[in-house]
Amino acid sequence: MRVTKAVITAAGRDQRALPLQTLIDRDGTEKSVLCVIVEEALRAGIEEICVIVCPGDETAYAAAAGEHSGRLTFLPQEEPLGHGHAVYCARAFVDGEPFLHLVGDHLYVSAERDGCARQIVALAEAEACSVSAVQPSRESLLPYYGTIGGRRVPGRQDLYIIEDVIEKPTPTEAEQRLIVPGLRAGHYLCFFGMHVLTPTVMDILAQRVADVATAQPSPRTPSGGQGGLAVAPSAPGITLAEALAELATRERYLAVESTGMRYDVGVKYGLLIAQLALALSGRDRDEVLSRLVEMLALRQLGAPER
Repeated sequence: MRVTKAVITAAGRDQRALPLQTLIDRDGTEKSVLCVIVEEALRAGIEEICVIVCPGDETAYAAAAGEHSGRLTFLPQEEPLGHGHAVYCARAFVDGEPFLHLVGDHLYVSAERDGCARQIVALAEAEACSVSAVQPSRESLLPYYGTIGGRRVPGRQDLYIIEDVIEKPTPTEAEQRLIVPGLRAGHYLCFFGMHVLTPTVMDILAQRVADVATAQPSPRTPSGGQGGLAVAPSAPGITLAEALAELATRERYLAVESTGMRYDVGVKYGLLIAQLALALSGRDRDEVLSRLVEMLALRQLGAPER
């Protein structure tokens, strides 16, 4: 199995501008969040990248991608039917091949030169199966992440066979279904925002889309002239977590503890924390650290900052 394609989902209506924000990357250059994510995929050996966007955002995203725009394919998610549906929008692009999936509102920082994505791509190719990156996370973070249940692979401390997946579980759900032997009490394996998925996922999502179309036809008609799909305003839509839970029942599906760190730029101070993480792991680390220490010292002394 060889992974050469990637799908980046960036069509969330309330977070569509996040990938367009600019940061200073570890090499000291100004880049958009999208550009940093694209380069993460390229370091993993990815050759073709599809970005799922809101309709009309293609031009802005192409500009944000900079020098990489020519190697990207932009596809619109015509209606906001959920994360799983956004992934499904890339079905023709994937064309029956395994693919790396990244989300457009997370940045990944690794001490390894090749980056976080390279770790799971290499493992997926070696094991010939789907692999999701996870991190042990305290119970208070469950409302923010999909979470897996399973068991350790014998002889490995960082590798797990996935048996269940729940999107943003309650503590009660997690305690009942997602306990993983060997983890610290009160900790669960939450998604890192990075997956390598086999084409089976697209088959599962296709069935989910068909089920929604049958159950809830929409009176709306998109610009293409075809009837759309509808979900209740309060419903989560077609979730990727549900598809991954079914994937675990169909074929071997692994989780690996990532050696890097994930930063959600969509939460309060998310962009600031992500920028600090990049700066403190980059070439300007000493300069930034010195400035931070100076700021803290001045605040402690009650002196005005210069």
